[in-house]
Amino acid sequence: NLKDELHHSGWNACSSCFGDATKKRNRLILPSLISSRIYVVDVGTDLRAPRIHKVVEPVELFWKGNVANPHTSHCLGSGDILISCLGDPSGNGKGGFILLDGETFEVKGNWENGEKVPPLGYDFWYQPRHNVLMSTEWGVPKVLADGFNPADVERGHYGRHINVWDWSTHTYIQAIDLGKGSIPLEIRFLHNPDAAEGFVGCALSGAVHRFYKTEKGDWAAEKVIEVPSKKVQGWLLPDMPGLITDILISLDDRFLYFSNWLHGDIRQYDISNTRKPKLVGQVFLGGSITKGGPVTVVEDKELQCQPEPSVIK
Repeated sequence: NLKDELHHSGWNACSSCFGDATKKRNRLILPSLISSRIYVVDVGTDLRAPRIHKVVEPVELFWKGNVANPHTSHCLGSGDILISCLGDPSGNGKGGFILLDGETFEVKGNWENGEKVPPLGYDFWYQPRHNVLMSTEWGVPKVLADGFNPADVERGHYGRHINVWDWSTHTYIQAIDLGKGSIPLEIRFLHNPDAAEGFVGCALSGAVHRFYKTEKGDWAAEKVIEVPSKKVQGWLLPDMPGLITDILISLDDRFLYFSNWLHGDIRQYDISNTRKPKLVGQVFLGGSITKGGPVTVVEDKELQCQPEPSVIK
């Protein structure tokens, strides 16, 4: 459907179901960020001809969970599918979750318990051995729909926290403040199931923070990477951030990768020491600062010249 805006995707089964021979990764879960539909796509019957298996209509999320704007989907060891949401049916911010039955894909209701929920939502990741789920914050849905306005950051319409949940009780227990204007998006635990740490990328601040469990048993974060903004002409603002979007950790937990959506590069960091990542690889694929474009870089703390545009021949 038009205006669905498919954003992230997930599976009906994953490593959370490790060792369960009855589970098959044969359904692709596609939440629609704008329309609030959720598509379940059959990729098991014919890999070369995926087809829609079920459509969860927005009204199901509205009535059964009082949530809207679904984003990240993860399968659970229970067989259910957990999806984070950005807001409520009125377009206000609300960092809640919805549960889908892993067999019927019917909406079961909210995952969270209690009335306390974060004011904003976006991505999430969890580490059951440490009884924790971490969620992040993007912005108020009805504000996002109007496009980015720097004044909305000042008004508090964009996120700044990592939100900590008790995995077993499904309750919201802590907020870690990463600073005004940070906008933490993608969050990743290390793949080691015993690890009590991970990383989150912040879009507007151009920073990556390491989050970790403290000796007291609560959680904290520290900035470990900062991508300098570039002073530019011919753009919306005089300073252009990297705008970190997606981040990934290699399966062996040796490397962290992230993309700077505006600067146009993908970076690779050695995270053998998680407190001191080292830049070991970088490639430019596009972005807004390539030579010959409308933007001129007038001051750059990293590059000697603007990168050449990438052309597919």
